[in-house]
Amino acid sequence: MENYLLMDHITKVYDNGVVANNAICLSAKKGEIHAICGENGAGKSTLMKILFGVEQPDSGRIVVKGEEVHIASPSTAISLGIGMVHQHFMLVPSLTVAENVVLGIEPMKGIRLDQRAAVKLTEEISDKYNLKVDPSARIADISVGVKQKVEIIKVLARGADILILDEPTAVLTPQETSELFEQLFHLKSIGYTILFISHKLKEVKALCDRATVIRQGKTIGIRDICDIDEAEISRMMVGADLSSSICKTPCQPQHVVLSVQNLTLQGDGNKPLLRDISFTIRAGEILGVVGVEGNGQQSLVNVITGLEEGSSGAITLNDESICGKSIRKRRDRGLTFVPEDRMTMGVAGELSIRENLISFLYRHPRYTGKILFNMKHIQEDTDRFVREYQIRCTSIEQPVGSLSGGNIQKVVVAREFACNPDLLICDQPTRGIDIGATNYIQNRLLEMREKGKAILLISASLSEIIDLSDRLVVLYNGELVAHFPNPKIISEEELGLYMLGVKRMAQQEIGGAVSNL
Repeated sequence: MENYLLMDHITKVYDNGVVANNAICLSAKKGEIHAICGENGAGKSTLMKILFGVEQPDSGRIVVKGEEVHIASPSTAISLGIGMVHQHFMLVPSLTVAENVVLGIEPMKGIRLDQRAAVKLTEEISDKYNLKVDPSARIADISVGVKQKVEIIKVLARGADILILDEPTAVLTPQETSELFEQLFHLKSIGYTILFISHKLKEVKALCDRATVIRQGKTIGIRDICDIDEAEISRMMVGADLSSSICKTPCQPQHVVLSVQNLTLQGDGNKPLLRDISFTIRAGEILGVVGVEGNGQQSLVNVITGLEEGSSGAITLNDESICGKSIRKRRDRGLTFVPEDRMTMGVAGELSIRENLISFLYRHPRYTGKILFNMKHIQEDTDRFVREYQIRCTSIEQPVGSLSGGNIQKVVVAREFACNPDLLICDQPTRGIDIGATNYIQNRLLEMREKGKAILLISASLSEIIDLSDRLVVLYNGELVAHFPNPKIISEEELGLYMLGVKRMAQQEIGGAVSNL
């Protein structure tokens, strides 16, 4: 069918007057992989929420398999054969693969779950669609790539033949991404329709048949992928030419700012989350850390920032120990932090942009009067931050949670960079944001490097971490397994082998992560 799925002139206006979708049109054929491209805040998420029944449109119509429908809820969408795989996995870690697959549609044996039937259903779908998983494995014990398969199996188990995939490769290695693409090509070959949302234009070109580009709530165009290149997609998304290349000057490292020596963090049971980690970061350099999600990156960030205390080892910042110090004292000594989860850890969504920008700066003498805050200086500086960091907003008094993801990230970056840190920890600073915001934040990171700041960068984007980092280390199972003094010499595919534990360097090579400069 030419229009197996049609969303015709969909309009959605929120109560605050924000026009999220303005007569957007989207059509997808049976048996095609269709990309949906656009900057953060362009209206992609709202459009998909409407298709999946989470939001209701103010006007427009939806046609599924030739019949006009009203999708009142996700259960309605599922009954129509529409399934959604969310960017953040919706799995219960303590349950098995099979138990997660049947959650909500459980086969019962009396008053108990029929485990045998659950396993059989999972195996049948796994075999039919070449999505190999172990039905009896606990979700907590499987890799990120396998979790992605489980999410797809969950959708297929509910009868979906229209799949919405939201940033499905965000945390996958190149090898896992290639395997996912093979599975999606197979689903396409047997008639499944896939809506693929991604900011990775290289993947859009490699995988998709057509692309719908959305900008500022409107459909800019629908193009056959074979007739368009990445630069043209980017130009349609942004409305102007935008170079995604990263140009940086040669690294000129100075003194050691952060030193981590023999750091270990015990987890629950006998398995340590971090094992004897040692590295240094010098002023004027970016140290990149990569690893498949769940291999110790989050624990490393938590211990350095003070969210957790290490079990053993030493951490010094500018030659002073910060072990046992509070988060505030670490910040006072020159540490700032751009967290992975911007909404939970980065901002207070209900507070204004101004309040969020000043939240870690309010004790600065420039802003404190004898009794009250110096509101003139606060207003001058926060207005300047909005201009300098190109934060798109209607008013600096609007709740920060009403901004797009990319603009929320700019608020976090503006605040943390304005603290003039010696050490800047950036955990996934560009995850889930569009090419324009990504380019801007990457260039700001390089500016901080030029100013002599030490930067610890954690990113799931291998192209980003190779381009930005001066040195690179790989975490696997809580251990450092590789150190690359020159990241440019390694391909993304080879890096993926270290991340998966297939390859590992000798200890003397890894020891180079510690510098005596």
